[in-house]
Amino acid sequence: MEIFYLLIAVIAIIIMTTKLKIHAFLALFIISILYGIFAGMPYAEIIVSINEGFGGTLGKIGLIIVLGVIIGAFLEHTGGAFAIAEKVLGVIGKKRVTMAMGIIGYIVSIPVFADSGFMLLHPLNKSLSKKAKISIAGPAIALGLGLMASHTMVPPTPGPIAAAGILGADLGLVIAFGFPTSIVALIVGIIFAKKYASKTMIEPDVEDALEAEQEIKDSPSALKASIPILVPIFLIVLKSVLNSMDIGQENGLLDFINFVGEPVISLLIGVFLCLLLPKKLNYDMLSSAGWVGKAIKDAASILLITGAGGIFGKILQNSGIADILGQTLTDYNMGIFLPFVLAAALKTAQGSSTVALVTTASIIMPMMSSLGFDTEIQKALVVVVIGAGSAVISHANDSFFWVVTQMSGMNVKTGYRLFGLGTGVLGLTGAITVFVFYSIFA
Repeated sequence: MEIFYLLIAVIAIIIMTTKLKIHAFLALFIISILYGIFAGMPYAEIIVSINEGFGGTLGKIGLIIVLGVIIGAFLEHTGGAFAIAEKVLGVIGKKRVTMAMGIIGYIVSIPVFADSGFMLLHPLNKSLSKKAKISIAGPAIALGLGLMASHTMVPPTPGPIAAAGILGADLGLVIAFGFPTSIVALIVGIIFAKKYASKTMIEPDVEDALEAEQEIKDSPSALKASIPILVPIFLIVLKSVLNSMDIGQENGLLDFINFVGEPVISLLIGVFLCLLLPKKLNYDMLSSAGWVGKAIKDAASILLITGAGGIFGKILQNSGIADILGQTLTDYNMGIFLPFVLAAALKTAQGSSTVALVTTASIIMPMMSSLGFDTEIQKALVVVVIGAGSAVISHANDSFFWVVTQMSGMNVKTGYRLFGLGTGVLGLTGAITVFVFYSIFA
């Protein structure tokens, strides 16, 4: 019956968030309580699970999400994202528009939300497509897939961070496996965009081109804009690498690296580095009405969804379903593909990659041991494969689908054929890449 209740709970979450338009936080919170009641948990244990699930999850990754969103806000408002885009174009060449937009999207979406990143870069995309005299469809799909690749698989994007926090995965290892996995998926996505999507002719409209070029001109240098992203990632990965080498704890330098390599501290350093990006730092930018205040408001929804996902996971853990479900699923021998399939089903059903990441991690978390995911490498790979699943498939219930299709001049049918299919290719490639890594390292 516990497995039946879980199935009903997942379906209820999907219906509440899609059909009834209820916020994912409320849907996860309400369903968690109802599941606990129907599963026969004592009322006192349900309350304990709520407090521990919400507080424990946000205690691990709440600040990381907020700091990551603030970094993204500074890159967006100062034009730093545009500077990085222009530099990539200079290296790749403006004639290779499809490849360039895929790579630019990938880089920009590490700190900036995918929806914001597409809107930010779309004028540049239109301008380059017009100059190259090609359909905007190929570059637009490459840009969307590039944004999706890092948005779902590479911390410090909030979704992968939340999943890593719920599963107790080492963030440095998640980054170490997330980068190559997402890059392989991106390469296949760019090939898809170039060989398939670009054959659909959509004439680019360049009314926003002059505005885009002006933003590029007023932005900081690409190197300066990259520093707030690269320094935190370097510190997090450095800490993981040094700890895996077992150098020893009686080492002042190692203690310092462990301190600055903690995701909260490294991202806080990234926030301070962001203060160098504006031409003139205005302290109103740091106010509740400024860039920081807006970023924190944007982060609030993600924090609540993540915390509610933690409640759902804790309820599942304490209800005793972990052993039952873990044993049942182990019999099917799906291995590392199980988290992928679950995340893909949730993403396709309800639309949000972040909700799919958080919910899947919450469901999988109590079953990690029974499914054989015990080592740090295995935990990190589970996070990445959940991310790959959360990219599959973007369609009409996903806000990003509408951003990509409407801004690119695609109708719904074309959007399904190009972007929906593209996200399927992207996610499946990511899952296959994780399977290869799992076979080698785990």
